[in-house]
Amino acid sequence: MEKVEIPRKTIYRLSIYQRCLTKLHENGAETVSSSALAAAAGVKPAQLRKDLTYFGQFGTRGLGYSVEELRNAIRDVLGRTHLQPVVLIGAGNLGTALLRYQGFQKEGFEVVAAFDAVPEGVVKRGISVPLHDIDDLTRFVQENEVRLAILCVPADGAQEVANEIVGAGVTGILNFSPTVLQVPESVTVNNVDLALELENLSYFVGRD
Repeated sequence: MEKVEIPRKTIYRLSIYQRCLTKLHENGAETVSSSALAAAAGVKPAQLRKDLTYFGQFGTRGLGYSVEELRNAIRDVLGRTHLQPVVLIGAGNLGTALLRYQGFQKEGFEVVAAFDAVPEGVVKRGISVPLHDIDDLTRFVQENEVRLAILCVPADGAQEVANEIVGAGVTGILNFSPTVLQVPESVTVNNVDLALELENLSYFVGRD
């Protein structure tokens, strides 16, 4: 049977659906209609239904979706049945701020270690995540079978670090470095360029 290629935007929207369903669950809701869930996620009902059909048949006509059933199904699809280990490379100002963020575990991820060229300086910032010298990066990733990494290093060193972690087994990178990484097709990179996003927003702000 030919494997269906699932659009990246669909995977992204699944995370949004999952977050909406979690809020419904916390509020005691047992069922939700496709129109209500779509509105909460900011998409059209047809888009919601199309996204879900990639993974199976959900919901009952006239009754909607079971919040718990759909929430668990999406969690399985996204691989969130257990905490996924993540490493962070580059514990500067941005990296340190991300290490202090408490929301990763709630979404199914655990930053198990951070790496920096000068870890001694980072310790003074009161970070609780274990800190390691950048020289220990490959060994740690391989020994702990880490597949996800957050990259917060300067642009001029990002590609070298990306090459190292990909060689060690990382297949997913959240890239905060302001540069385009060259990686194999088997590796997924999501870029977060804060300055670029602000530049994009500025186009729409204050225009007549």
